[in-house]
Amino acid sequence: MNIPILYEDGEALVIDKPAGLPIDRPRKGGECLEDHLDDLKLGFQRRPLPVHRLDTDTSGCLLLARNPKAHKRFTAAFEAKAVAKVYHGILAGIPDEKEGRVELALTKISSADKGWRMIPAKKGKPSVTEWRVVAEHEGRALVEFRPATGRTHQIRVHAASGIGIALLGDPVYGSREGAPRTMLHASGIGVAREGKTDIAADSPLPSDFAALGFPVVEPGPDSVPGPVSEQSPASEHSPVSEPGDAA
Repeated sequence: MNIPILYEDGEALVIDKPAGLPIDRPRKGGECLEDHLDDLKLGFQRRPLPVHRLDTDTSGCLLLARNPKAHKRFTAAFEAKAVAKVYHGILAGIPDEKEGRVELALTKISSADKGWRMIPAKKGKPSVTEWRVVAEHEGRALVEFRPATGRTHQIRVHAASGIGIALLGDPVYGSREGAPRTMLHASGIGVAREGKTDIAADSPLPSDFAALGFPVVEPGPDSVPGPVSEQSPASEHSPVSEPGDAA
């Protein structure tokens, strides 16, 4: 498997993670990102390590640190809300509203029959996602998501319980029907760095989005979210994330 490099410098890589590739080794075994870390050393002695997470089904931008100090700084950047991310997902329907803001606190539950999942809960962790419809095709909508927090499965739950329409192919919060995977893509990431050039990378929509009527296009100039400094408040145009991940 050839994993494209979207951004590279002495302390960071942003890779274009393929859909279906888990970050960690599955309990039942099988391929994972760890199997490709030696190939991603690119002449360095150390293997790069992921700073955040994407679900197995989610494709797109994933930040890796090339040394322990960089990993610590990038983790701190997430905690300081100096990381901005944008996602695109296909909804299994078309919402009445064309844009909005979902504010639903989330908590984790588990059961013997359904396993674990995230649900809206008043006493859960605060979670906020800005969204807007960018295209429609055959009863489905392509939506841009800008999460202001980074809770586990945040976008998936906010789509299903906030917008009211689950992501296409989501087996947990919607239905497996209609797509081979949960149709969510990490389109862009921006990381502010003091005294250094900010990290900025974007990833075009993958081919399985095109197969569903949302063609592969190169992102426009505003696709990569601008990094947010610690002093600057978050806005709907410059969302921030936390050490977890919204995908």
